[in-house]
Amino acid sequence: MMFNTLISDLRELRLTGMAAAVQQQMEQPSYSEYSFEQRLGMLVTEERNHRNNRRLQRLLKEAKFKNPNANVATIDYGTSRGLDKGQMQSLITCDWVRQGQPLLITGATGCGKTWLSCALGIQCCSKGFSVLYRRMPRLIEEFEIAHGDGSLVALRQKLAKADLLIIDDWGLKPMSQLGRNDLMEIIEDRVGVSSVLIAAQLPTEQWHDYIGEPMVADAILDRLLNGSHRISLRGESMRKVRTKSG
Repeated sequence: MMFNTLISDLRELRLTGMAAAVQQQMEQPSYSEYSFEQRLGMLVTEERNHRNNRRLQRLLKEAKFKNPNANVATIDYGTSRGLDKGQMQSLITCDWVRQGQPLLITGATGCGKTWLSCALGIQCCSKGFSVLYRRMPRLIEEFEIAHGDGSLVALRQKLAKADLLIIDDWGLKPMSQLGRNDLMEIIEDRVGVSSVLIAAQLPTEQWHDYIGEPMVADAILDRLLNGSHRISLRGESMRKVRTKSG
């Protein structure tokens, strides 16, 4: 009876990881070999691991990654891809997110920009950072809707709150004056505070023409390009490579 009360109390206190660990200890006689301090330490560790895993699952769900199974552990460092292993190992630490620095990934269609962006985003989630993944065309649509239904402030706050904002497919959809202004606000909110990762087919030299309005383009690119990390992917489409290997 006392055991059932203990489990109930732990769950009521939202110590569900510890409750499961207590149950496991009680069901396995081998735990009796450990001291009280050791068993208590195991319970605390299980509770911490449970909370970290629950937080990770929540972060992954909120991020809405296009490639939810992308993993930095399986990055292809083929010599023709233009990936520097030293640079990638540095990015995997997520220090660039801690420091609020931009990361710009460019390359042709199919070369793995989206996959790599998601892998790095998922790695950031595993480090406890909040991430939002958006395709540029869909982000522009979100802002158009927000202007119409009065949710603009809430949308901007949501985007600004994320430690890392991933904007994929940059340059695929023409940008209106309203879109330029919205993009300026997004980038301005993040300067020196939080990071943005942009994945684009267009090389950075063409971004000024894509944005269009010279003064706005200058302001946006000044914030994005200065102090940014850059990856220029090359080589054959990864989709074709996977098809051949399959």
